[in-house]
Order: sequence, then structure tokens, then C-alpha cells
Amino acid sequence: MSIFVAPTPAPKPKTKDVHKIALFYAAILVVMGVAQLFTFDTFLALVASFGYPGGEPVAYLLAALLVSLEVFALPFLLRMAISPAFRWVSMVAGWSVAAIWFVTSTWLVLTSAAVESIGFLGASVPIMPGWWAIFMSLSFGILAAWASWGMWPGKKRRGIVHQRG
Repeated sequence: MSIFVAPTPAPKPKTKDVHKIALFYAAILVVMGVAQLFTFDTFLALVASFGYPGGEPVAYLLAALLVSLEVFALPFLLRMAISPAFRWVSMVAGWSVAAIWFVTSTWLVLTSAAVESIGFLGASVPIMPGWWAIFMSLSFGILAAWASWGMWPGKKRRGIVHQRG
């Protein structure tokens, strides 16, 4: 018995489409993460201009958390050999990215914030917020849910046996 966690191979995907969906979502996260990290100093200022309750400290924390979660979601989506616990963490990171973008885009639409970009591609490419951004964030959630369904890291149950008492 070793005290070190051993990496395990990813479970077999349920369908071929699930693997393609996961790779597509991973590609989106890589493009977004690289663009946000490329202009991280201006990305921080952009997120701070969203007017979150809590001011700049909350905005800076959210921006750093968002980029970190985009990176941590990749091992699950790319089916890397990682520990079972980190596979769960990586899967939840993919969900969290979609949730944070949904909350952010909804916040910007509902508060009618006057910002020049939503920040999907950092501060390098100005993309105006709007209802389309909410639907884009929902599509991130659909991609994350589809990938999670098809590559669920838990043990598969054969069936539930009911006992009469």
C-alpha cells in the first residue's frame, strides 16, 4: 500500500459523441483561458467594472477563480489519467465555469452595466454582453452536463435490489 495516489485511466465514454462533445468543450475552455491569461491584468480591470457587490476584491477573486477553474476542468474533459478524486474535482470545475459565466452574463444583462466586453475572450477581444451571452453560458452548461453524463467517474450500478422487510 502506498501513501501516494495513483493515477487511473478515465472510464470508457458511453458513446463516441460524448468524447467529441468533451473535446469541443475543452477546446472552448482552452481558447477562453489562454485569451484571459494573455491579458490578465486588463481582464481583472474588466471584471472589476462589472459592478459586483463587494467591489474589486470580489471581482479579482472571481476572475482568478474563473481562469483557474477553466484550467482545472481540462483533465476530466481530455480523459487524462488522474486520481479518482481529482477526476471529480475536474468535472465539478467544468460545471462551475458554466455556472460562473451564467451568473456573470445574467448580472450584466439585468443590471444594464455599461461595459465594453463580457470577457469570454479576456480583454483582448471586445464582445458585448447581451441575451446571447446568457444563452452561450447555458450552452456551456449543456456541454458540461453532457460530458459529465457520458464520462461519469463514479461506479456504475447494475441495478437496485429491493428487499422486503
